[in-house]
Amino acid sequence: MTLAQFLLAANYFVLGYFLLINGVYALLYVISFFEIADYTRREVFSGFPELFASSYAPPVSVIVPAYNEEATIAESVRSLLSLRYPLHEVVVVNDGSSDGTLEVLGKSFDLWESDRPVRRQLETAPIRGVYVSSDERLVVVDKENGGKADALNAGICAAGYPLVCCVDADIILEEDALLRAARPAIEYSDVAAVGGIVRVANGCEVDSGRVVEVRTPREVLPTLQVVEYLRAFLAGRTGWSRLNALLIISGAFGIFRRSDLISAGGCSDDTVGEDMELVTRMHRTLREGRRKYRVVFVPDPVAWTEVPSTLRVLRRQRDRWHRGLIDTLIRHRRMLFNPRYGTVGLLAMPYYFLFELLGPVVELLGYATFIVGLLLGVLNVPFALAFFAVAVGLGSLLSVAAVFMEEMRLRRYPRWTDFLKLVLYGVLENFGYRQLNTLWRVAAIVSYLRRNTDWGSMERRGFGPGEPEKGR
Repeated sequence: MTLAQFLLAANYFVLGYFLLINGVYALLYVISFFEIADYTRREVFSGFPELFASSYAPPVSVIVPAYNEEATIAESVRSLLSLRYPLHEVVVVNDGSSDGTLEVLGKSFDLWESDRPVRRQLETAPIRGVYVSSDERLVVVDKENGGKADALNAGICAAGYPLVCCVDADIILEEDALLRAARPAIEYSDVAAVGGIVRVANGCEVDSGRVVEVRTPREVLPTLQVVEYLRAFLAGRTGWSRLNALLIISGAFGIFRRSDLISAGGCSDDTVGEDMELVTRMHRTLREGRRKYRVVFVPDPVAWTEVPSTLRVLRRQRDRWHRGLIDTLIRHRRMLFNPRYGTVGLLAMPYYFLFELLGPVVELLGYATFIVGLLLGVLNVPFALAFFAVAVGLGSLLSVAAVFMEEMRLRRYPRWTDFLKLVLYGVLENFGYRQLNTLWRVAAIVSYLRRNTDWGSMERRGFGPGEPEKGR
């Protein structure tokens, strides 16, 4: 095979790959559109006031792993305690913080040491003490440092209620987010886990732990991530949820039945993608146990989070996310194309292997062979235009479609200027930003092969003015 033949074959292969992946995306969009339309229609008859007053809603334990969060932990806990739900408790797990996290909690909530038992149904680092507030709605578990997954497992053990909601210490939940997210688990006994949408808080006005005005970010990088989040959550996870093949519930906000978490073995502390690994393992455990179950995504209960505003921090985050994806897929590779695992084995696992894991490699190959083919005159103009339309044009179309889906059904951004801005960024992200993410994900594959298990530090500015904070 000559070089020209190789370049031509490679470009046709990549063109076909792009057509296939965009076709899958388009199918997920169609499913998601009708699912969100059905959700918003049912919202009219949701009966949330009745649900809030109902004595049948099972109580929820909100689990908050905390490591060196002294600056924000008191405000976060107050916000979580004020959530609108019939009965819930907040379980903060102080994961061996080296700052004054435990002291701040003790002073702010008048905690006292309790003999409340912690059921050791999962392995965790040693627990040093348990503290409770006077009304016992706040429980603080003080333990030796073991990482986020280990802290979550300690919180699951300490939880007193049948539903547990795992959240990050630095997110903001809307007042009724817990009620909306828990509703599927309240109404249907076969729902094992529920994921809620995570939105970008950069640019929003925050007051007393609440988002009081929704705006798009002023900076370019966070605005590009707004479009990404809309595409991933509204178009992607809604579609997979409808197929009962949702493999990811964000570690920032998810509700689980405690008994199913225990049965699945809790969170793994030897992976950097503990949220995806946990949900995939729950699918595997429940399918192997021949349980009838569902893992669902609800597009409206909102958790707000701050996204990276610098390329350096964003690269670290994407590197970790992709290594977590690879690790999960390899750990559970026996589910791939295995009919025993239903839509998870036959649809979701092949999709993530072929398009999410290998996609960056194929895309990078496509860009390289396309440019070389043009320079050597191997590719003619009609092919080049078709390649560009499929590789970039369809990507732009799908991003803009996600923005329209948000505007037509959920309308979280009330200003027309914000809507037009997101449409513009839906196009612009395909010129440079997408290719940069491709490079980072390919680098993450190399990083995984080198057995890198580093989480990387995440620097945050916080929701108010001040110096950047470091988290994990």
